[in-house]
Amino acid sequence: MPVFRHRCELDQPPEEVFAWHERPGAFQRLVPPWESVRVRSQTGGVGGRVCFGVQRGPVELTWEIERTGYEAGRLFVDEQVRGPFGQWRHEHRFESIDRRRTALVDVIDWGPPSGSLGWAFSERRVNRGLQRLFEFRARRLKADLGTLSRYGLGKDRLVAITGSTGLIGTALGHLIEAGGYRVLRISRSRREGDGWVHWDPSRGTLSPDALEGAHAVVHLAGESIAAARWTSAKKDAILKSREEGTLLLSRTLAELDRPPEVLVSASAVGYYGHRGDEPVTEKVGSGSGFLAEVCRRWEASTHAARAVGIRTVHLRGGLVLSPSGGPLRTLLIPFSLGLGGRIGSGRQYLSWIDLDDHTGMILHAMGEPELRGPLNSTSPNPLTNSAFTDVLGRVLRRPTLLPVPAVALTALLGEMGVELLLSGQRVIPEKAIRTGYQFLFPDLEDSLRHQLGRVEEGNE
Repeated sequence: MPVFRHRCELDQPPEEVFAWHERPGAFQRLVPPWESVRVRSQTGGVGGRVCFGVQRGPVELTWEIERTGYEAGRLFVDEQVRGPFGQWRHEHRFESIDRRRTALVDVIDWGPPSGSLGWAFSERRVNRGLQRLFEFRARRLKADLGTLSRYGLGKDRLVAITGSTGLIGTALGHLIEAGGYRVLRISRSRREGDGWVHWDPSRGTLSPDALEGAHAVVHLAGESIAAARWTSAKKDAILKSREEGTLLLSRTLAELDRPPEVLVSASAVGYYGHRGDEPVTEKVGSGSGFLAEVCRRWEASTHAARAVGIRTVHLRGGLVLSPSGGPLRTLLIPFSLGLGGRIGSGRQYLSWIDLDDHTGMILHAMGEPELRGPLNSTSPNPLTNSAFTDVLGRVLRRPTLLPVPAVALTALLGEMGVELLLSGQRVIPEKAIRTGYQFLFPDLEDSLRHQLGRVEEGNE
């Protein structure tokens, strides 16, 4: 029977690492972003019973595991109930190195399925996949434990999140739940059970009762700016979704008996307009164009919260990178086929940030009392579109020889193509650097290799 072993060392004591694994959100944090995994049902943390679907081409495979062994603070075991393997038994061992450090040891006994599928489960193939998976898990776990230790690991605080089902909101919710926070998800869809509250910005509907006593509110909701060509109706929906939602949330928070300490409200680097190669910090004023206007009105809509003394941070996000969704997921299809290339001249700057750094920046905004007003959430190393293209092609080991002419892009996408793809900003996160934010992935190639599970390839 094949056996796989992996060991990583962590700078937290075993009881703290064990507690992290027990919490909601832990399982999702350890799922690699390059995999398409859908959790169907879950009881408990990583060591509970979990049923999930794993996409393999057009087929979604069912995999269900459950806890079969448990020693608090030291060990838990999960085994496959049904799934793709003939057998699967996974021991999670938490061994003390000293009073403050832990060795997390994973031991997996597995067997291939019988029949025609067995060829796909050769020992070498499976062990390479497991090595790739557990290297990712170790790196993310180290980063999450470090981030959460800096910003209050294990504190029973309530954080409310709008846009909680989107790419950023989903990742943030899982991150802080695994860190011991309680999450209140504010959603336009009606969901049953604790931890959800319904709102409808277009109707001015949001019950204040659920928000009483929240430590922080993170506002991420808004109409997608890249889902369709910018018609007059689409532009109106983009602006209204941000202005109406922010006004409603801000006024509701201002009327609470126990308002939150901080409101982190999303904005975007589009605030600055097209800036060429000029370095742009938070001190730079707003630019011109539709996105700049949207961001100005978006940020101004927090006035009611600011007026009653709620510390308010406008998170001016760049291009958030994750294969789980957003722009990178869209780019992976053509680039993986060797059909990628620079856009227009390729000289326009692209201010990007790894998804884990973007959620980390939100925690930094929540936990750093000095921060208020604009905060650039971007890597300290913005790149031109041409350089970004070269790095992505190198990580994927694909050529990038098919440029997209500016005239063709403008004809196809109109104003949206000009503002989102042909314009750019060389944004510098000056406030984050000055207040001590520690970037996990300041380098694009390191970020992409981590997110795509290609770290080992980069060391060959």
